[in-house]
Parts: sequence; structure tokens; C-alpha cells
Amino acid sequence: MKRFSDRIPNKVLKEVFPSRLNRRPASEQIYTHLRQMILSGKLRKGQRLLNWKFVQIFDVNEGTVSKAFAQLKKEGLIIIKPGEGSVVA
Repeated sequence: MKRFSDRIPNKVLKEVFPSRLNRRPASEQIYTHLRQMILSGKLRKGQRLLNWKFVQIFDVNEGTVSKAFAQLKKEGLIIIKPGEGSVVA
């Protein structure tokens, strides 16, 4: 039976598996990606953003995309129109 002192320290695990331990939530990754696209001009003012399209592209659930959209709305980068969808501000 292994004792507590025989376990690999967390510091060593973080060095061996940095990408797994530092992975950001999917909603944050989508938010960052869309924000960069809006600020760089790849997504233009008035362009429609469809939730279902991003669900398919990023292979996530609708709630994850909604969280990303909510953050973009908070920053004033998109306008969310209930029942109609979202557009770039």
C-alpha cells in the first residue's frame, strides 16, 4: 500500500501535464476567439451570429455558446435580440 509521501507532488504533475491542468473553459475559448474576430474586423458590424452554428463549429452545447455571447454583450461587442439572434454591434 502506498503512503501519502509516495505520491507524485502536484508541482511535478503540473510540469508533466500543463495543458490538462491549465485548460480554459470552452465558453471562455469561444468568447476569446469571437472577440478577436470582431476586433480584427473578420466579423463586421451588423453581421448575424447564429447560436446553433457555433454549437456545431465548436462541438459544444448551447449553454456554452450562450455564456460566451453574454460576455461579448457585456462588453458591448454584440447585441442579443431575444427570438431573433445576435448581431455584431
